[in-house]
Amino acid sequence: MKKEKDTYYTQVEEAAAWLKNRVDIRPKIGLLTGTGLGEAVNGMDRQATIDYQDIPHFPLSTVQSHPGRLLLGTVSGMPMVAMQGRVHLYEGYSALDVTFPVRVMQTLGIEYLILTNAAGGLNPDLQAGDIMLITDHINLAGTNPLVGPNEDRWGDRFPDMGFAYDMDLARHTKSAAAELKIRLRSGIYAGLTGPSLETPAEIRYLRTIGTDAVGLSTVQEVIAAVHGGMKVLGISTIANVHTPDNPIPTNVDEIIAVAETAAASVNKLIHAVVNKI
Repeated sequence: MKKEKDTYYTQVEEAAAWLKNRVDIRPKIGLLTGTGLGEAVNGMDRQATIDYQDIPHFPLSTVQSHPGRLLLGTVSGMPMVAMQGRVHLYEGYSALDVTFPVRVMQTLGIEYLILTNAAGGLNPDLQAGDIMLITDHINLAGTNPLVGPNEDRWGDRFPDMGFAYDMDLARHTKSAAAELKIRLRSGIYAGLTGPSLETPAEIRYLRTIGTDAVGLSTVQEVIAAVHGGMKVLGISTIANVHTPDNPIPTNVDEIIAVAETAAASVNKLIHAVVNKI
């Protein structure tokens, strides 16, 4: 495992060095967009657009609505790197693979990481199309990117996850939503492995343990970001609301359609938050 981690560290360094040699920009903010939310990066003054497949060692997205492009540029004058699409555990990737882009961002000097996703609503007060500020998470994926020898050059062996989602960024987001008159909810996100969606019994369980929304991403990336000293903001688009006593069939096309509809509001919100950092 130590040899694997050493190789991983070297590959991250090589990917970051490759990017540094091709662009002058030194980003301070990272943005990772989820299912159906690739257009949440609209309005960026782009300096470069790079396919994941061109970056050494970078994992490739295999899921629809995840274009697999890295954008570098500025938003409101703030240097930023944005990922259009991510990779997931259910694609066959390991937790280290899933968090490889986060480690590259860390090596590039990212201080703030904004993550978005499409999620299923569990709280009956939520509605499809709602935007939810993630206040905390529950890792139910059965894995963790920090398992194995610790990379001391990246962070401490036992990172404190008590404030995984930065309170100042959360306050900025709530303020921005109020100014923009965007309905913003808040809640706890549970991250599962997938790709199968949840059974009614699993929904009841997730509700019982205090979960407001559920998805198949984000948690591994947040763990790596906190380990790396980044300040994290998490935003979920509620693509559908689960009703365990009256299950309604759901498919990925419907989830993508709802997320794409909400992408414009997510984009406005992200721009406003960047202006407040």
